[in-house]
Amino acid sequence: MRFPKPDFLGKSAPRSPEDAPAYRLKSALRTPNVRTLGPGSVSSLLKIALDVAYVLMALVTGLLLLLWAASIFIPLDNLNVTVTDGTDGRQMPLTRPLLLFGLGALTAYFGGFLLILRYLRKIFRTLTLGDPFQPDNVRRLRQIGLILAVVTGGVWAAQGMVAARLAPGVMEPQGISDLLTPVFSILVVFVLAEVFREGARLRRESELTI
Repeated sequence: MRFPKPDFLGKSAPRSPEDAPAYRLKSALRTPNVRTLGPGSVSSLLKIALDVAYVLMALVTGLLLLLWAASIFIPLDNLNVTVTDGTDGRQMPLTRPLLLFGLGALTAYFGGFLLILRYLRKIFRTLTLGDPFQPDNVRRLRQIGLILAVVTGGVWAAQGMVAARLAPGVMEPQGISDLLTPVFSILVVFVLAEVFREGARLRRESELTI
């Protein structure tokens, strides 16, 4: 009389003692199936986080823009500002050009990242729909790379101007080594744009073949 083999181990249960170590290794490496695309996936959760970040960034950018406009009319008599790099500082009178320059630089900085979040939201919207390889995503990634390049160059130039004109000897301008990480990030974005472009091309060819 033969008894049926227990099936509680599933179809991949070891058939012999020699197969048991390999089976245990496969069971340990088995991970739950996590959806990365489509509704209810990780992409949809990230899309919600991007929406919240976009709203907060829009509020901050709008507030800075209002402050910049108000700084044109605010009286600045007997007001000082301390320029520091974290260890040493220098106190200097707060002039209107300095205030406009500082608030304008901050507004442009946050505005740049607001645009980046705007394009990222559109990209993740296509991921939520399960259709990432769209030609529009290629354009959006390239625009993100260009905005990152402009923001990086603007921060580098602004810090150099502050170090040379406003606080010489207090703040140090950024060196070339400080640009390595931002430049690497920009290059990664452009490489991703080319990956999406190739995916969109293959998708278009498959649709024409069908």
